[in-house]
Amino acid sequence: MDWGSLQAILGGVNKHSTSIGKIWLTVLFIFRIMILVVAAERVWGDEQQDFVCNTLQPGCRNVCYDHFFPISHIRLWALQLIFVSTPALLVAMHVAYTRHEKKRRFRNGEKIDIEELKNEKIHIRGPLWWTYTSSIFFRIIFEAVFMYVFYYMYDGYQMPRLVKCDAWPCPNVVDCFVSRPTEKTTFTIFMLAVSGICMTLNLAELCYLVAKICMKQSRKTAQMLSALLGTSIFFFIICFFLHCGATRMWLGVVSAPPSTPRGCSSGRN
Repeated sequence: MDWGSLQAILGGVNKHSTSIGKIWLTVLFIFRIMILVVAAERVWGDEQQDFVCNTLQPGCRNVCYDHFFPISHIRLWALQLIFVSTPALLVAMHVAYTRHEKKRRFRNGEKIDIEELKNEKIHIRGPLWWTYTSSIFFRIIFEAVFMYVFYYMYDGYQMPRLVKCDAWPCPNVVDCFVSRPTEKTTFTIFMLAVSGICMTLNLAELCYLVAKICMKQSRKTAQMLSALLGTSIFFFIICFFLHCGATRMWLGVVSAPPSTPRGCSSGRN
């Protein structure tokens, strides 16, 4: 499997991620992909050849191995990494679409620096916020599903030393022995622990993005309320002064003495 292509694709997404997202990607490559490629494949190898049963019945060993290990740990981990990394490709596609739209506006006559556009960091807001949070949500779902699949398929996370098999064509109950069970158990617990750490980082990043957007919305709401309150106070002051002015004018008219008409005299001639 070419993990370099996956690293190149996810590396482009890393530039537009949050700090928690960059930590998650570092843990994914160092403690999961590198461990899987460098160490885990050598530990498991072709484990079916090392699966020994105390019978020479043809086909018994193959049937028993298929019954207890329907999917190899290595292949299931590889499948898990592909599923977990796939939602990040949605973010890469969204970023590529945004840059394509900017280039299209440049071709239509709008002035845009192409070099600056290539190195520009697109902030997580608007539609990209929904794409990014959706990818994190699906990552968490995939991690939880695969952890449950591991537990259900292998009947726990510990590799047994001895398994008893009575499947056909075995003549009776036969004992089968697993090679390097302690080492395989250690690797299994390590990979599942790293998977739990990645899930915790995804939950923390999701909470961070939701809290950030809520704080921004509350800040906008507070600004709108303060602006509305200021406008209401200003309107109240204007109305108050207008009311006081109208009252004074009315009192002045009422309290003024009646004027004497010209040409009339109150005394005798």
